[in-house]
Amino acid sequence: MGAATALACVLILILALALWLGAKANAISGHLQSATQLVPQLKEDVLKDDVGAADKTVETLKEHTASARIAATDPLWTMAGMVPWLGGNFRAVSEVATSADDVAQLGAAPLIQVVNSLDWKTLLPSNEGVDLEPLAAAAPKLSSAAHAVRQSSDRLNSIDTSSLLPQVASPLIQAREQLQSMRSGLDTAANIAGIAPEMMGDEGPRHYLLLIQNNAEVRATGGIPGALAVLTVDSGKLSFGSQTSATALGASVPPVAVDPEQVGIYSTRLGKFMQDANLTPDFPTAASTAQAMWEAKTGENVDGVLSIDPVSLGYILDAIGPVELTDPQLRALAGSSLPTKLDGANVTRTLLSDVYAKIAEPELQDVYFAGVAQEIFSSLSTGKGDPKGLIEGMTRGAAEGRFLVWSAAKDEQDVISRYPVSGSIAGPSVAPAQFGVYFNDGTGAKMDYYVKRTVQLVEECTGDEFGQVKVRITSTNTAPSDAASSLPEYVTAGGAYGVPAGSVQTNVIAYGPIQAHVETAAVDGQKTDFAAHRHANRPLGTVTITLAPGQSKTVELTFAKIVQHTEPNLVVTPTVQPVKDVVLGTQSAQCVPGK
Repeated sequence: MGAATALACVLILILALALWLGAKANAISGHLQSATQLVPQLKEDVLKDDVGAADKTVETLKEHTASARIAATDPLWTMAGMVPWLGGNFRAVSEVATSADDVAQLGAAPLIQVVNSLDWKTLLPSNEGVDLEPLAAAAPKLSSAAHAVRQSSDRLNSIDTSSLLPQVASPLIQAREQLQSMRSGLDTAANIAGIAPEMMGDEGPRHYLLLIQNNAEVRATGGIPGALAVLTVDSGKLSFGSQTSATALGASVPPVAVDPEQVGIYSTRLGKFMQDANLTPDFPTAASTAQAMWEAKTGENVDGVLSIDPVSLGYILDAIGPVELTDPQLRALAGSSLPTKLDGANVTRTLLSDVYAKIAEPELQDVYFAGVAQEIFSSLSTGKGDPKGLIEGMTRGAAEGRFLVWSAAKDEQDVISRYPVSGSIAGPSVAPAQFGVYFNDGTGAKMDYYVKRTVQLVEECTGDEFGQVKVRITSTNTAPSDAASSLPEYVTAGGAYGVPAGSVQTNVIAYGPIQAHVETAAVDGQKTDFAAHRHANRPLGTVTITLAPGQSKTVELTFAKIVQHTEPNLVVTPTVQPVKDVVLGTQSAQCVPGK
């Protein structure tokens, strides 16, 4: 064979191999695109509770991912992965195809089996209780599916995209994002399934201290926990036990021992009065303190602490429908001035404003407050309403910090602490570049119903490798100009604590990320003194403002030496306002290079 003939044969072989690899690439791409397009359909099938359709969709999904994997692990394709320069692209495609198939076979398929095995409606509270065995049985499958997705996500995250062709790098980055979202969701589902049955009383009744936070007198985690009750959960069946108020509970003498670092910031009142246990924004601290106070005062042991506010009660009512007050004492207190039928539209105003105008005695206000909550939970326990809407409402309340959970069981709390529902200011639930803005009332009254606030992060240029962010908090007292005389004295405090009636005094607290520093504070553009502290290695600054009716003030606290370069995140005290109206979008810095 001559040299020309041999060269021609080699060229033909290379051309044939290129065509073959091209055909394989098209096949892999086609199958992966088809699989990607099926994901939204699978989500829709699950949300519609269409078991048959979900089964068919996942089977088709598995066929596509399996075909893509076979093509991307073919011996010739594998050999192409060894070629210098271009080989990394072939290897990356193999990893994507393998990960997609693992997710379909080991993640999506078991997940659909779990969905098919659970009747989600029966997992909601009812008078008959809940069969929690299916949820407990689903936990290992969810954990296995989460593990498969986690492994695939880690595999794709380890690939260096800098040397890949754009046609390969772009789908790879997209696959990473999709897997990260799926990973987070499955990890959450697996964790919940792991602890929920026992927390819902599957192995015996659980007793939780329920703090009903009153946003009309703001505290860092939401509002003063004026009304208290013990909620018992026994195999998913809800019932109420002891019920009282923080005022009736009285002072703890001696005070409950609290973290000295937080006592230095928020005073010894943290461990002395139930009303002040949540002056700290760290709910695990507030909850464990409340538990200790309750047990010391009543001798009654509780397994954890739950917190809810009137706004989130409104979310529940939106799902279960209006609740008619049946308790004779509540109906008598309501009289002709307060509604006897509460719904999502009127419950917040009724509990945070009207009750103070219509019921003069503070003790009876607390009775009404707690009684309404009990009526709502009693109605919830009948299984009434829309299960999907209820789950969405509770999820929204948790996302806004209105529904918080703490368990005295360490293994359960370790799981809860990974999520915002824990209300922690440090730990795995806190984003690296997280800021927090919290409010504590200094008026000693219920004037926060009238305060409107906005909070915004303003990024600033520094000229060095560190970040700098200004936290801007604007507060307005919307109370009527004659609030001193037109509002009840219980609402204004009548000047009893040194704040003029009708005015609102607030301690504004801003937290920055770990290792940063709070450097300056200003009110309406004028520098002012502020208290600087550190809590769990996070810097914080506190400024106190007083607002007369109609007055607005803007507090700005500047945090510098920020080492985190991720997108800043902002958490705020949930108030009467919708959180979406309080938190404004981050104002990004427009920096000129070299300046």
